[in-house]
Amino acid sequence: MPVRTRRRRNRSGGELHKHLVGGVLATLAIGVLAAGAYVYATAARPPTLDQTSLCPVDGPRSITVVLLDSTDDIPDIGKREVRTALTDLAETLPPYGLLEIRLLDADAAGGRTVFAKCNPGDGSNLSEYTSNPRLAKKRWMDGFREPLDQALQTGFQPLPGKISPIMETVQRIAVDRFTGRAAEQVPKQLVLISDMIEHEADYSQYAGDLSYDRFKASRAYRKLRTDLHGANVQIYYIQRNTGRPLNAVDHIRFWADWIRDNNGRLKQASKLQGVG
Repeated sequence: MPVRTRRRRNRSGGELHKHLVGGVLATLAIGVLAAGAYVYATAARPPTLDQTSLCPVDGPRSITVVLLDSTDDIPDIGKREVRTALTDLAETLPPYGLLEIRLLDADAAGGRTVFAKCNPGDGSNLSEYTSNPRLAKKRWMDGFREPLDQALQTGFQPLPGKISPIMETVQRIAVDRFTGRAAEQVPKQLVLISDMIEHEADYSQYAGDLSYDRFKASRAYRKLRTDLHGANVQIYYIQRNTGRPLNAVDHIRFWADWIRDNNGRLKQASKLQGVG
């Protein structure tokens, strides 16, 4: 009799142990499911994108406009430097940030746009729970990088013109891209790849000094005033062999004054290698 009693007790203890382990496992499973549901519910969803521009339908999260001046040919070494700089710029563009490339063209107000797309992200920062990183990576490659490479090829083709309306083109860019509620709170950047020689009917840097006072006294000053809305400006300065050599230091100083006078910030000015 005592032996049988001990067996029943052992059997009861084993069943209790099984119930306890089962309860712990069930609790853990519920906890894991709850955590997964919480992650899914609270994870930031990617914004809805326009299928053509790949930009969020409520506006890009940053704006970068590149104005490429190919009215005269760019030296080959300079082209290589520009390509590297723009590729780096594109690859470091924040997700959902706009990159637009325009060519200086006297016949097109604001320049000729050859590329305008947002970076939809490469999928590296997306959650497997809420998104498809592999699909995002493919979309970035197909819809962003490849058209960008094609636009750079187009941009390096010389586009001769009798005038060089840099200020007027920048004025239009500021109105098109830096103005309005959607652009007000986002970072803005303007990249100028040019010899920066302004030449139009009311003001020309091919004649006279490069002082800002001379420009302010011209009819162009009021006509070409604009608001850059605090945009950072970067200049890649193309050196030219011209009949009247320009002092590069004085020239960059002029543009620093112009940018500051028009509510922008000159972030950097650097000379491209080679002479065109």
